[in-house]
Amino acid sequence: MRLSIFAVGHRMPDWLADGCAEYVKRMPRELPLAVVEIKPEPRGSKTREQLLAAEKVRLQQALQGYSRIVVLDERGEDLTTVKLAQKLEGWMREGGDTAFIIGGADGIDAEIKQRSDAMIRLSSLTLPHAMARLVLCEQLYRAHSVVRNHPYHREG
Repeated sequence: MRLSIFAVGHRMPDWLADGCAEYVKRMPRELPLAVVEIKPEPRGSKTREQLLAAEKVRLQQALQGYSRIVVLDERGEDLTTVKLAQKLEGWMREGGDTAFIIGGADGIDAEIKQRSDAMIRLSSLTLPHAMARLVLCEQLYRAHSVVRNHPYHREG
């Protein structure tokens, strides 16, 4: 099973990219993680709907071959790290590749949200999109450490 984060947006600042790369590197061979940037649609005089429709096409192309789609959304399920670990463990049992989607500045097209298998939120706070990538990378690593009883995650 592989995990991929598809993020609509531009290149991250180096310090965020380095942070993501660190967690990508820490993931085990049997559960590789990738962070893939999806080019945002140039704004110009386009409406929000036109922007989202163009980005939807790019996302749909990227999502081919993924059996599970998880959208990050402010109205998504609010998970603890342990609950995310339980979901990850279930997905690992079921098999199939999992794609996480972080939308661009205007969000994610409604059709992608409807097609998703789950919607989760990272925080009640508004996070910059690049920061959301780093938080998700870390939380996926942490969730895997919980599943494997690795001491990275400590409760108490």
